[in-house]
Amino acid sequence: MKIKLIYPKWPKLARQTEFHLPPHGPVCFAATVPADIELSFCDENVEAIDFNEKADLVAMSVMLTCQMPRAWEIADIYRERGIPVIFGGIATMLHHEEVLDHADSVFLGEAEGRFSGVINDLKTTGLKRIYNYMHDFPAMGLIGPARRSILDRELYNYRGVQMVDLVHASRGCRFDCFPCCTGFLGGRKFRPRSMDSVIGEISLIDNNRLFFVDNSLAQDDEWEKELFRALIPLKKKWVSHPIKDDDEILDLAAEAGCWYVYQAIFDTSDHIRNRVRRLKERGIGVEGTIILGTDDHDEDCIKRLVDFLLEIDLDLAEFTILTPFPHTPIRAQFEKQKRLLDNDWLRYTGAEVVFQPAKMSVDALQKMYYYAWDTFYRDCSQNLQMAKLFLKVIEKEKADGSYTGGRLRRGRWNAGK
Repeated sequence: MKIKLIYPKWPKLARQTEFHLPPHGPVCFAATVPADIELSFCDENVEAIDFNEKADLVAMSVMLTCQMPRAWEIADIYRERGIPVIFGGIATMLHHEEVLDHADSVFLGEAEGRFSGVINDLKTTGLKRIYNYMHDFPAMGLIGPARRSILDRELYNYRGVQMVDLVHASRGCRFDCFPCCTGFLGGRKFRPRSMDSVIGEISLIDNNRLFFVDNSLAQDDEWEKELFRALIPLKKKWVSHPIKDDDEILDLAAEAGCWYVYQAIFDTSDHIRNRVRRLKERGIGVEGTIILGTDDHDEDCIKRLVDFLLEIDLDLAEFTILTPFPHTPIRAQFEKQKRLLDNDWLRYTGAEVVFQPAKMSVDALQKMYYYAWDTFYRDCSQNLQMAKLFLKVIEKEKADGSYTGGRLRRGRWNAGK
């Protein structure tokens, strides 16, 4: 039996430098596919789909809402040819009722310990319409190394430079941030993997540069310290979402190879100023993630915010427009207030206004999105700022002897299953 796994393309964020990271969802899913199943993978963001390739089942791995329209187009083509299609991934969980119009089956939830049952159904009684494991989470011990061998690593680079590989040390999130659907998807409980499992997987990854895609590493102080201490001997260089603003944790993160962090910035407070300063004092870069269009934002407020970002010397800034994705607290609020303007999922990229702002017109907020990108990168392009960050990581690698030249090794990687 052969499964063709597809990761659909999506419209990229306007103004952002285009680059492609090895996707995380598909390689985690691939690790749950029984070993006797032939598996091929296509990431449509970096290669064309061969619709003539034979397959007994097409599996669509869909992470983003704005991937959905293209995923449906692909699925319709295969189903017209008589090939069954199953959908899974974050966006499938957010849109599963719509997905059913384009799929033979949908898989909701985490696949560890479950997908072999899907294969058995396919071989015997036929696929169920819905496999619903939402909030019926598998034991964390079932999560093994992602199956990175499905990737053609040569396709993932930025101007020939080795990019990061994605990995996760935990699932779930105890926070419930207004623009985020993690509470709906992964539950509001912090679910860490065993440290041996995490470090074991990282040791298998033939890449010195990693991205921890956990929602936040700052969910349990002692666990966070344990993770960073365990990372120190590996000499990896890594990126993550927020880490705890604590002297001991920040010092451990720097020693463990923290390269830069993503820091949400909502205001111009001294708290944010000091948080960025404390990271940079330890040689940790900061990429600000800035949502534009919250209810306290008008045009002058956004201009002051951009000035503040330049003043505190952020390494990078990623601006997005507040987007009311399904099953987020902010969407529930906007629905109640009748402020939703558009459910064209192709526009839900984070670069378009799909709701009525509180203190601006739709056109004004769209204009301020472009203003923020253009003003922040006016004196130094995003390409150049990214290059500076890569120079910093090369300096770190040379200092501890882990530098390997920074370019991609040829051929497919064999890390993981």
